Amino acid sequence: MTTSSDAAQVGTSHDLLRILGVGFGLAIVIGGTVGVGILRSPGPIAEQLGSVWLIMLAWVLGGVYALLGANYLCELATMVPKAGGYFIYAHRAYGSFGGFVVGWSDFLYNNLGLAFIAVVFGEYAVSLFGLEFPGARVLFSISVLLLLTLLNWIGLRSGSATQKVTSVLKCLALFAFVVACFVYGGQASHANPISVASPATPIAALVAFVLAFQLVLGTYDGWHSAIYFTEEDTNPGQNVPRAMFGGILLIVVIYLLVNAALLYVLPLDQLAGSKFAGGDAVNLIFGSLGAKIVTVLALLSLIGIMNALLMMCPRMLLALGREGLFTTKATEVNEGGTPVFALAFTVTAAIIFSSIGTFEILLAVSQFFAVVITILLIVSLFILRRREPELHRPYRAKGHPIAPAIMLVCAVLLFFGYIYSNPYPSLYALAVLAVSYPVFRLMRKTAPLP
Repeated sequence: MTTSSDAAQVGTSHDLLRILGVGFGLAIVIGGTVGVGILRSPGPIAEQLGSVWLIMLAWVLGGVYALLGANYLCELATMVPKAGGYFIYAHRAYGSFGGFVVGWSDFLYNNLGLAFIAVVFGEYAVSLFGLEFPGARVLFSISVLLLLTLLNWIGLRSGSATQKVTSVLKCLALFAFVVACFVYGGQASHANPISVASPATPIAALVAFVLAFQLVLGTYDGWHSAIYFTEEDTNPGQNVPRAMFGGILLIVVIYLLVNAALLYVLPLDQLAGSKFAGGDAVNLIFGSLGAKIVTVLALLSLIGIMNALLMMCPRMLLALGREGLFTTKATEVNEGGTPVFALAFTVTAAIIFSSIGTFEILLAVSQFFAVVITILLIVSLFILRRREPELHRPYRAKGHPIAPAIMLVCAVLLFFGYIYSNPYPSLYALAVLAVSYPVFRLMRKTAPLP
């Protein structure tokens, strides 16, 4: 197994480069989180809630949920600063099988997400350039994946620079969108009501809020991205908490500003009926140019997320390879600090999924495991606090055990909410879990510890 001191060295096939700082951490958190969802989701959320104050409250609570998550996850990440993210903490708390389930579920969820985003990128690119020939969407999807893979194959410096540039451009573009809405919009703001038709009963109102909150949390997904790079951080004990908390707070500000801008431009009843509120707002302001402007903004946001996922997924495979839960070739790192085989495996799987384009059920199943993983990781914090109290913890979860317990209760409620709203994917996920143990045993035989 590679130690932290080994990882600081340069030149052998198992080494990662320790060159990242808080700037990259902020870029990967923001770039891996903020996407097209902030332009699409406000409409369905407004439709469920029907009140300006409830809408803003839901977005604030989404940020609070992410901050509660960062609070416990920062302790785990800085306590065991190794590449691999969720797998590392599950493996330490639950052993090899628990680590196997969490590690491969995490990889599948993120790889399918990468493929899905590549599909969306291809659709937007076809729309922007007006190309209708057969295979145009697939061509754009594969091309952007290969371009970003090349940048990351060159090395960690190239990949991290790409992440920083795309994240900064994304933030500037969204702030420009907000400014444009407040400067040029607002024609209907004086007559804009603060509420529209609301659910008839308290139970219906609660169900509506839960459904809206699930959409909000979908746009916050990615706030944890910095944990996959702790082994490559020059000072993870300080940089990871700063990046995660700072990144989440900036995301909250961006999301609240975007929602305020949309509510300023669009009457609440129009926002509630919009499937792409960002596009509707830009169309009102810029007319015929609006579609192209919002498409460029969407493409820019998608590139940042794809690059983040292409950096994260190989490090999951590297960690699995180190523990004999994947081929040891996944531990091979080039001179630039990139796990090359793991990167090749990641992009190949993403290209296959994006080319087929019929992986919705797999994505739904992996989302089920994502909720389960959250619960397992919070419990692992309590397990490791009890089992290894002497372990050095540069960051300790604030408000322990109350704050992590609140997060656990929220995660369990979301788990049951997911089962209620997605019963069939949940059944498929349980079937996958049932066959995972034989697969685990086979993997241990075919990929022994290095």
